[in-house]
Amino acid sequence: MQLQELYKKEITGKLKEKLAIKNIMAVPKVVKVVVASGVGEAKENPKLIDIVSKDIMTITGQKPKITKAKKAISGFKIRQGDKIGLKVTLRHNKMYNFLERLSRIALPRIRDFRGLKMSGFDGRGNYTLGMKEQTIFPEIKYDKVEKTFGFQVGIVTTAKDDNDAKELLIALGFPFQKKEHNG
Repeated sequence: MQLQELYKKEITGKLKEKLAIKNIMAVPKVVKVVVASGVGEAKENPKLIDIVSKDIMTITGQKPKITKAKKAISGFKIRQGDKIGLKVTLRHNKMYNFLERLSRIALPRIRDFRGLKMSGFDGRGNYTLGMKEQTIFPEIKYDKVEKTFGFQVGIVTTAKDDNDAKELLIALGFPFQKKEHNG
């Protein structure tokens, strides 16, 4: 069953019960997913933007938007307007397809993966996680990779706090770390 159907048919009912929400419309849901990657070395190698763009497009199924520097930063040798990154905003079907591939295929392929950290929550029910390389997605052929790069995945929800967002993401199949105990 697709993740979107699963959310509508089963997860909303379970979350409504678990979080003691009276109205079904108040159950937290994922609004959008933003996949972003900084490509700072693009100043020396302009082809890098195309290489990273192609891989992000393969992963997300959507063409990324090039982000430009808002202001000059002399320490990084960046001028205003320089191309410094790429981002994609996913909504609806593409968003659910990406979340399903991320939680069920990509995350388990990470070496020494012990669950997502709780520190990724922002206090308002949104979650951000960083990936070290794009090769965890099976769509990326390892022998065809010209440059490995890291990227961030920001998951924006309607949850009112981090606890509700965590319950939503767990219900969607995201594995979080168990609380560590010293000893």
